[in-house]
Amino acid sequence: MSLDVAPTASDTASPQCSIEQETVSPPPITSLDVSKFVFPEPSLLVPAVTIEFCDRCRWLHRASWVQTELLLTFPPPVLQSIALVPRNSEDTAGRFRVWLSADSQPPRLIWDRKVEGGFPELKVLKQRLRDQLQPGKSLGHSDRKT
Repeated sequence: MSLDVAPTASDTASPQCSIEQETVSPPPITSLDVSKFVFPEPSLLVPAVTIEFCDRCRWLHRASWVQTELLLTFPPPVLQSIALVPRNSEDTAGRFRVWLSADSQPPRLIWDRKVEGGFPELKVLKQRLRDQLQPGKSLGHSDRKT
């Protein structure tokens, strides 16, 4: 024996349907004149660090971590920018290099993973950059023992 019972409106309504949706107004449009925005020329952003890394080796996370640590240790105006440059070719396989561009001098290599035999300890990398940028600056607990 089967009973045919028609579902009621309360049986079929989902909880989402019974709650009214709030409407969110878009933020007001400001009167910014984007034609007056000026692109920050890389040649003016010195001193700057460039971190070159092998993208095929999945070293973006390591490069961005190093970038963050260096910006926290050497905030502007000491370092004006840190660029991440992914490389993805046979001749750049395994590359992890840190370059410093300062003043009118050519960029200087601060660290190369293949030459140094591994990734930089942040303590050592910070010391090398400090020696170039701010020779008298103390790095606190990251400083070498004398």
